[in-house]
Amino acid sequence: MGEGNDADRSVLQTMEIGSQADLRRGRSQLRRLETLTDVVYGIAIWRVFMLFPRPDDPAWNWHSWREFLVSEGMTIVLIAIAVAVLIIYWLQSNTLFGLADRADGKFAVRAIVQLFFVLLFLFSIRVGTELPASAWTRGFESVAALLLGLSSTWMWTYAAERRRLLHADVTDAEARAVGKRIRAEPATAMFTLPFVFTPILWELAWFSYPAVRRFFRKQARRIAGNSE
Repeated sequence: MGEGNDADRSVLQTMEIGSQADLRRGRSQLRRLETLTDVVYGIAIWRVFMLFPRPDDPAWNWHSWREFLVSEGMTIVLIAIAVAVLIIYWLQSNTLFGLADRADGKFAVRAIVQLFFVLLFLFSIRVGTELPASAWTRGFESVAALLLGLSSTWMWTYAAERRRLLHADVTDAEARAVGKRIRAEPATAMFTLPFVFTPILWELAWFSYPAVRRFFRKQARRIAGNSE
């Protein structure tokens, strides 16, 4: 009988050690993913900034700010939108990582997929600035931003499902509210799609983000309020 109890205790100790090791590896993996994400977003934002017209460019032949803005105004607006989108998604990723306690292989795959769409979005901006503006180039940017947002939602849904990877202090209502709030970015990108054939309206459609964000934040607050 004593031997049986010793065996049971040995199994429990082995399981506890295994779970602690898994937790340690998961947290280490989460830190590496956070670092990688910060690096990719930082490089992407820097690369977009480098697309701004520069005085040392051979094509720089403007003699006043008016000439410059008339000639490059739409390019500047496109780059400014891209920088704003990247910063918003970067801040969003910091929020999501901050609410996670650890990562696993499937979460890592989703995080890497999101980074792929960051690079795809960066490529779409390069295409939009290098090629003549068209419905195709505008649609490419909108779709890339939409996929980036959906990949973020995909990553969070996996982490929050059955509280799989969340911190212990994150409530179920908070997790649902976050899932609701992060829909604002892909919803805005989707909203711009019908306007890809109308240049000015497409750029203006991106400025609907604050209103879309408020809408989803109200829903998130409603979720939090109902849970109290």
